[in-house]
Amino acid sequence: MSAQRGKDLLLKLERDGQFVTVAGLRARRISFNQASVDITNTDFAGRWRELLEGAGVKRAGLSGSGVFRDQASDMTIREIFFAGTIVAWQVVIPDFGTVTGPFQVTGLEYSGEHDGEVAYDLALESAGELAFAAL
Repeated sequence: MSAQRGKDLLLKLERDGQFVTVAGLRARRISFNQASVDITNTDFAGRWRELLEGAGVKRAGLSGSGVFRDQASDMTIREIFFAGTIVAWQVVIPDFGTVTGPFQVTGLEYSGEHDGEVAYDLALESAGELAFAAL
């Protein structure tokens, strides 16, 4: 497998049954985590830690930064954030697959230099079961 371009990792928002890009992300990241459930007691062999299979809570976090494509895109993300709405998002991971499911916008930051454009940082947390589809 050869290296993939970072710009090919896409973050899309579901609008009217279609997944659309609402912001020009320059940097993006997705992380998957699963908490473990420790069931160790003094009777286990060698007193090694034992974990309960399949019992941990799974979560995914998305983050990105960049510039909004237009005023409507900026307004859409702001409305979702301030309402605390959970909506469907899709992440396209090149040469891997797509991850689709409900996320809540948990962070929204704006920044800008006096001689540049307004930029934003966006953070999302999974809010339900995610689906994976291989490419």
